[in-house]
Amino acid sequence: MAVGVPENDVFAAADAVLARGERPTVERVRLELGRGSPARVGALLDQWWEQLAGRLRGETRLPGLPAEVAQAFVAIWQQATTLAQGVVEQSLAIQRQVLAEEREELVALDARARLDVAQARQQTAEAISARQSAETRLTDLELLLAQRQAQIKDLQEQRGALQLACDTLQQQLHGLQAEQHDTLHQVEQARLAQEAYVRGVEERAYREIDRAREESKTRQVERRELQRQFDQLQQRSEQDRHVLSETQRQAATQQARAEVAAEQGEQQRQALEGRLHAMQQMLDEVRHTAVAQQARADTLEQQLVQQQAPKLRKPRIKER
Repeated sequence: MAVGVPENDVFAAADAVLARGERPTVERVRLELGRGSPARVGALLDQWWEQLAGRLRGETRLPGLPAEVAQAFVAIWQQATTLAQGVVEQSLAIQRQVLAEEREELVALDARARLDVAQARQQTAEAISARQSAETRLTDLELLLAQRQAQIKDLQEQRGALQLACDTLQQQLHGLQAEQHDTLHQVEQARLAQEAYVRGVEERAYREIDRAREESKTRQVERRELQRQFDQLQQRSEQDRHVLSETQRQAATQQARAEVAAEQGEQQRQALEGRLHAMQQMLDEVRHTAVAQQARADTLEQQLVQQQAPKLRKPRIKER
């Protein structure tokens, strides 16, 4: 509502209310004006009531009337003024009471407004504090989220590196398994060839021994032939030893590779050790076979020496 409404407007509004036959009050005057605060209108309305008596006394000057009529009119007017004064004083008392009540209400409203403002300020401060806490918490959560995302990215990179290393180890394992399979195949072929060769040597040795027993006249030639065959047998035995050494070297190389692969994984090491153990058993069998062949060759050599000894010890016929 507007403050500082002119007093002339308030006085005119009060006159208008009085002209309608109504008692001017703060609410009626404000309603007539359409603006004005209750305190401002109430104070100006008090002045209007004070000026009303003077305005009424001014109306007692009635020129041009007979004296008796003028006196009667003045008497009536004074009586009306007295009654009006009483009504005005009563109205002023009521108005003052209403104004006091309104002032008390205004004071109460002002106190409530101040309390509401204080509560609103407190709630605003709490809201600001809560908002700051929420913003701080949000910042912390965003930082934590960034850290978690970085950790997830790091773990994904580590997982990719581990997967690549695992694939590389798997390829190396497949390569070692293929090499081991080839080595085992070569060892098996060498073992079969060695056994076939030993059987051939034994058969040839038996045939040579039988032939030596049956053909005593050609022992010298057979001895030379047997010596040549023995040399070939010894040469082949040396070749077999060389093949055996090469096989052992390959087995050692395979074992070294298996040990390197064993460092890359416990499970691979155990599997390779089992296979190398089996290979070692096969090599032991080959060695055992080679030793047996060597023993048979030594036996044949001893037999040849024994067969040649009687001829060498045969006494000469004395001349007569």
